[in-house]
Amino acid sequence: MTEQSDPLLQPWPGPLGAPPFARIGDDQFLRAVTTSIAWHKAELDAICEQVAPATFENTIAALERSGEPLARVRRLFWALSSAKGTLAIREAEAEISARLSAHAVAISHNAQLAARVFAVHASRHESGLTPEQVRLVEDSHASFLRGGAALTRAGKYRFAAIEARLSALAVQFGQNVLAATNAWVLDLEQNELEGLPSAICEAAAARATAKGLQDRYHITLDRTDMEAFLTFSKRRDLREALWRAFTARCDGDQHDNWPIIAEMLALRRERAVLLGYADHAHYALADSMAHDPAAASALMRQLWAPGKRRATQEAAELQALIDAEGGDFRLAPWDWRFYAEQVRRTRYALDTAAAAEHLRLDAVRQAAFDTAGRLYGLSFYRRADIEGYHPDVWAWEVKESNGSTVGLLFTDYLARPEKHGGAWMGSLRVQEAMDGDVRPIVYLVANFAAAPPPDRGATRLSIDEARTLFHEFGHALHGLLSRVTYPSQSGTAVARDFVEFPSKFMENWIVSPQVLADLGMPEDLISAIREAEAYGQGFATVELIGCALVDLAIHQNPDAQIDPRAFVEAQLDALAMPRAVGLRHRFPYFTHIFDGGYSAAYYSYAWSEALDADAFEAFVATGDIFDPGLASRFREEILAAGNSRDPMASFQAFLGRAPDGTALMRARHLLDA
Repeated sequence: MTEQSDPLLQPWPGPLGAPPFARIGDDQFLRAVTTSIAWHKAELDAICEQVAPATFENTIAALERSGEPLARVRRLFWALSSAKGTLAIREAEAEISARLSAHAVAISHNAQLAARVFAVHASRHESGLTPEQVRLVEDSHASFLRGGAALTRAGKYRFAAIEARLSALAVQFGQNVLAATNAWVLDLEQNELEGLPSAICEAAAARATAKGLQDRYHITLDRTDMEAFLTFSKRRDLREALWRAFTARCDGDQHDNWPIIAEMLALRRERAVLLGYADHAHYALADSMAHDPAAASALMRQLWAPGKRRATQEAAELQALIDAEGGDFRLAPWDWRFYAEQVRRTRYALDTAAAAEHLRLDAVRQAAFDTAGRLYGLSFYRRADIEGYHPDVWAWEVKESNGSTVGLLFTDYLARPEKHGGAWMGSLRVQEAMDGDVRPIVYLVANFAAAPPPDRGATRLSIDEARTLFHEFGHALHGLLSRVTYPSQSGTAVARDFVEFPSKFMENWIVSPQVLADLGMPEDLISAIREAEAYGQGFATVELIGCALVDLAIHQNPDAQIDPRAFVEAQLDALAMPRAVGLRHRFPYFTHIFDGGYSAAYYSYAWSEALDADAFEAFVATGDIFDPGLASRFREEILAAGNSRDPMASFQAFLGRAPDGTALMRARHLLDA
């Protein structure tokens, strides 16, 4: 195959610029990455070789225009490596990651290129630049510094080695989690299904049937499976077996991630110190809304104490329920969800299994689309003529109310063994307008347990899973509705503790009476869902904030050679973590911080939730959660602005003031805890 015939190296010819998935072989990526890196290097050399003094246009804008084929290949590869991890892709992942990491380091360490960027930065306020151009210059300057541009030759050499090793370790960590997750299944007979809703049983039977097993039921270590089973199964012994298998992933054996964690922590600390930061947490948060770990920790601590008090109250209530039923045991982590479900049934008349009957995947997806239509005037059209990378992947053309195209959305919601766990949004092409109107292509991935074919749309979701769908859809809207000039400022390319704001914000609508009624739920069930919102906030707060606090602490630890397992346990003891709750993510499979972008930044979910709570209160105060004026402002000031300005400026432009710090306490019902 020549460069001219390689579909990865040419602009995508599909409708709306969609990738030609059927023409792309999983074994083609390494060559395409190698070629596109070489092309990008040639473009960068041309920038450096200019005789003219550095200006915004011939340096910063030129950098923005460079590397388009590489960006296209890179985005597509990472999309497929996480959602379609075939053997060929997994085998290429480490090498591709290494080459991309080395290329990024080489850019930052290019002395000629850095000098030109620094020169533009020095004169940015006297060059007649627009505010978004000034921000782009400042971000480019900061990126070169964080990439080691100002280091000595020896420092650059060590920095490059650290980056290469961290890249390899992150790939290994993620592959270990995927392998450990796929290596175990809870194999059940029909008499072991007591308490499980029919939708869960049907999905479990379909998995077993796919493996050639009849009259068997398979529950996997995917989080959605785990949480559903722990909520409904009446078999305490099986709940314990599943919980222990889930939480033991990569904790020893052939997929042990503790040695990887120890090495990554040491390397992250060394890199931060090399760049002049006190530790990795200060390095990671330097370009965030929080700016430093102390501010992030302050918000977490504000939630921690009342959250733990509420969790203690909840635990006592659940223990009383166990005792009343004659259970001769203490509340354990594999009991919490099961007995909390009993409380919701008796106190609030909330039958979550009955709610799930109204939460068909296709209906919830349409509810998300309809919500975006009422808020922003958008409509979504299935494009059956646009192929996905799997039959479960559907393409949607997104249009404005005037019929113009906003962008293209791919949805991939059903669990498969080759997928990484969890749910996420990504971009195959970002919106920008440097040399014309480039419309975005974004994708959504989840891991919902599929109903048996042929009616996959009949997949039932829990309330939490429906929240997840709306959450990721909020990210998609952030990418789709971006309206900036420069690609590096587009959509979700914002501070880590701001990027979760639009997604958390979107969750509010799926539990609103209006949307639930449109899904066909009766009034009594809607009321039960709303009334039960306050219950369980202790558990939810503790498992989330515990993760955030330990994440911040371990990335501020001054000891370069620590035993991470012992450190985590010591932190949990110091926090007096309720052991019947535990961390939402144990460190051996905590992909957010060891195979993602959330190291020292898991706090971002709560930080963004604080912005979300304040913003949604403004909608509620109008008496109309679809208020057109507020929705228009949110679209313009939050979603469209991307990273073209400071995120705090965007929030203040939306509400006309700084965020209200108590809104999150009200949203989590913790003010009286």
